[in-house]
Amino acid sequence: MEIIQSVILGIIQGVTEFLPISSSGHLVLFPWLLGWEYRGVGFDAALHMGTLAGVLAYFWQYWKSIIFSFRRRDEKDHFYQKLLLFIAVATVPGALSGLLLEDYVEGIFREPYVVASALVIFSFVIFFADRFGNKVNDISHINLKSAIIIGLFQMLALIPGVSRSGATISAGLFLGLKREEAAKFSFLLSAPIIFGAGIFTLPNIIKDGIDSSFIAGIVSSAIAGYFAIKFLFKFLEKRSYLGFAAYRILLGVLIFGLILAR
Repeated sequence: MEIIQSVILGIIQGVTEFLPISSSGHLVLFPWLLGWEYRGVGFDAALHMGTLAGVLAYFWQYWKSIIFSFRRRDEKDHFYQKLLLFIAVATVPGALSGLLLEDYVEGIFREPYVVASALVIFSFVIFFADRFGNKVNDISHINLKSAIIIGLFQMLALIPGVSRSGATISAGLFLGLKREEAAKFSFLLSAPIIFGAGIFTLPNIIKDGIDSSFIAGIVSSAIAGYFAIKFLFKFLEKRSYLGFAAYRILLGVLIFGLILAR
């Protein structure tokens, strides 16, 4: 039963990490709804490392181009070098806030009513970003200023229910990026922040022990994450993010209803 729970939570993590509906929020809500015991920070970190594998696999050609760009000196390589710089800059605010506020966040933000509130409130941010953003630029238009702004938005993802991808995609849309391009930068940005969080919580993973249920969760989250990214890019060819905003509101209202019913 523990392995089945791990696989289910891994799929939830993989899907919701990249769709703008909050992975941390769903990892709080589903065990609460189903009456499952919270597996701990170590298990959550392990699931995130699974999604890291998924996003690295999907964007492997991008990361390979970034790595090898330092061996050449043409115009395209310069783009990849700047992209790496902007990813690093955008990572800093989220990384610092995570280090400084982790204990505080773990203490008060894991309550279902907080998750439900964040789901509903931030759905309006996604709505306005999608509705009123210019959506004309590609990822090459990102500069130092926009990287800082996207990084500041990423800090909001400390609150379960906000969504890291939702926050960074919304920032990209507000800055004029096309829907697919905002998602692309958000997913590239996810790699260092997930990796850093994984390294930081490695003692928790070791303490909890890496057993078959951990491995099942990691593998399922990696596979689900890869296909979630693939699905989103296909989805955005003809549709907007407004459906995700509506889903967030419906889920938040449902959670409030269940809280009141209990």
